[in-house]
Amino acid sequence: MTGIPLAVDIIAVCCLVTILHWHFGNWRKQHILVTLTTFIAWFFPFMIICVIPIDVSNTCYNQCIKDGEPTATSNANTLPTTTGASDNQSLGQLLPNFSESVSSTLSTPGSSIVVTVTDIQVRVICKEPLSYVRDPVLSILWHVVYWTSQSLTWIILPMMQSYAKAGEFTVLGKLKYALIANAIYYGTYLLVFAICLIYLATKPGMYLDGPRLKVLAITASNTWGLFLLVLLLGYGLVELPRLCWLSSKRGFMLSRTRFKLAKLSLERIEAEEDLEDILSEVSRLNDTIKAPHPFRKYVDVILAKCPDSLRNSISPSSSSRSRSAFDRDDTLHEVPTERSLARLHRRLIVAIQRHGCTQCQWSKHMKAAMELEELAENQASVLKVYHRSSGAYAGWFRHCHSPSIEWYWKCWICPWTLRLVAVLMFAFSLMVIWSECLFFVKSPVLSLFAIFIDLARTYYDYIAVEFVCVLTIAYLSICAYYTIFKIRIFNYYYVVGNHQTDENSMIFCGMLLCRLTPPLCLNFLGLIHLDSHITKDSNTVETAYTKFMGHMDVISFISDGFNVYFPIAIVVLCFLTFFKVGTWLLHILGFQQFIGDDEMTQELVDEGAELVKREWRKRQRSEESETRRRAWNERFAGRNTGVPDPDEGGRRRTVKTDNDRSELLREAEPMDYSRRSPDVSVPADQQLIPGLYQSDPVSRPQFLGSSQGFGPTAIPPTRLPPRNIFDDV
Repeated sequence: MTGIPLAVDIIAVCCLVTILHWHFGNWRKQHILVTLTTFIAWFFPFMIICVIPIDVSNTCYNQCIKDGEPTATSNANTLPTTTGASDNQSLGQLLPNFSESVSSTLSTPGSSIVVTVTDIQVRVICKEPLSYVRDPVLSILWHVVYWTSQSLTWIILPMMQSYAKAGEFTVLGKLKYALIANAIYYGTYLLVFAICLIYLATKPGMYLDGPRLKVLAITASNTWGLFLLVLLLGYGLVELPRLCWLSSKRGFMLSRTRFKLAKLSLERIEAEEDLEDILSEVSRLNDTIKAPHPFRKYVDVILAKCPDSLRNSISPSSSSRSRSAFDRDDTLHEVPTERSLARLHRRLIVAIQRHGCTQCQWSKHMKAAMELEELAENQASVLKVYHRSSGAYAGWFRHCHSPSIEWYWKCWICPWTLRLVAVLMFAFSLMVIWSECLFFVKSPVLSLFAIFIDLARTYYDYIAVEFVCVLTIAYLSICAYYTIFKIRIFNYYYVVGNHQTDENSMIFCGMLLCRLTPPLCLNFLGLIHLDSHITKDSNTVETAYTKFMGHMDVISFISDGFNVYFPIAIVVLCFLTFFKVGTWLLHILGFQQFIGDDEMTQELVDEGAELVKREWRKRQRSEESETRRRAWNERFAGRNTGVPDPDEGGRRRTVKTDNDRSELLREAEPMDYSRRSPDVSVPADQQLIPGLYQSDPVSRPQFLGSSQGFGPTAIPPTRLPPRNIFDDV
């Protein structure tokens, strides 16, 4: 067969990864090198997962060919026949794979014999699968994909991650910082590798060559990946079905979302305050270092990372002033060094990333809380019509959308669908846990997935083999990657959709994907008994992936101990996750966690409800303001075009190019505030002297003293309202 199924599979994976990468990342703001590197780091792990089923079906076919060599035997059967041309043909039809020696003894013409068949070897005809790929293709593919992904996860991506958050201002400075930041990371890995080398060097009868060093490197990487994989699977196998079940309980999800909002509010305030402190330092730095200073270019680099509001508030001419800070002796000591500028730059990058993560989480949880409150109100609808507070539905099914269909879907169909999916996922999790604990038992076969594969292979149903492989490895990947995409470490790494994931989080996810996928696939091949090191069967044909990865026999305690028995730890982790032991421990240590009957939890839920109400009021005021503005624009546009205005009683106005303010100012009569007309209530001797106030506007108005002895006195001017009194309206 041709490689069309493999090519279609790779193209489909490429399209899927493109959609995911575009959904989470921001291609317009990210650097093109970061975008390409993270895309490859996401694409290769997904491709490994999707090509493994093809490799398994090819292995089943190769096993069939190997077993098809004369193996099947039949017991004693008596076949009466008379030899002849026609009889020999009928006998050949009955036993087409008779050995040459037997058929030659039956070729004597005219003799009537009775043939007793005691041991007949029958050759099995194997049908080639539709997705069959010739042997060198998959081997070359695994070499390219594996070593590229390992280079990304251990060398390129960590360096790129440190380079992205480096505060230095030159390429060499950023590379130096990246090397220093990863020194401990690489040193630990090299230390483990050196210990393994020393162990192999001192082992009697062991010598090192190129293939053994390759297996040693793969062993070290897969051992670390298997350790992370077991931790993630122990959490995802329980938490994912439980989350799916709890999602059907809208009241619980609303309380949980309010709790997250209350906690996130404090983190958001802290992130904003931290960013404001750093921005104030940047602003003072901009006022200190002027254009002639050699560090001014570094200040401009820091300003380019600041938000637009700060850059707009800084005067554009501040960098072009002739007088610099180092020309003043009193401020010479305030000029920072290049190292302090790099440190400030690094703090600014981290603060902006943390602030962006908290803002993304705030927007996401606030939107979810408002939708859940809206859903809770619509569930009590007697008319069974869904009323939306955010305008008309604008999704993919807007052409066939109706409020009644939306009510039935959100209030009735969706909850029951989530419950059904949760039950299926829970059953699948139990199957995975059972198989992970007993997959190393060969006789009898206790791994459920190995039983399914053997049953499909018995009937040479390669489509069923690939379906079981896709379903199993997809569920393992979802449970493992769910924790990756939901991970939140100190609000620094966070993956969120709608193009709001920063570069650092995209790189972090790419590293974990490249690191976890190879041990995940090896663990899956062990579950279905396609690893001869586990089954101890020399007649087993291995996959091209297993042949490339090797059996890790170089280090026996890892190949025979850790890789086989460590997955049993999934049972313990699933037990701890099911009873929320980690949540209770964090709650006891002072980290607020969502616990239903806790007083502090209820206070945070109430606080979150108030935050949601405040957001509702804010949006309502915004909508009312927008409505008034739109009505005013329509009214004003109607006046300018000569359309009758209902408020003016049908009177028409001619088209004018000026606005209402200029029209009022034009129609008003000029007023002279410099002269005051005589007032009957003011005596003539107390009238303002003409021209006196105009000649000296700073002096107070002088009045003539009367003969009654008042003398020259000063009457205070009339008080005017303070300026800008209505600026806050």
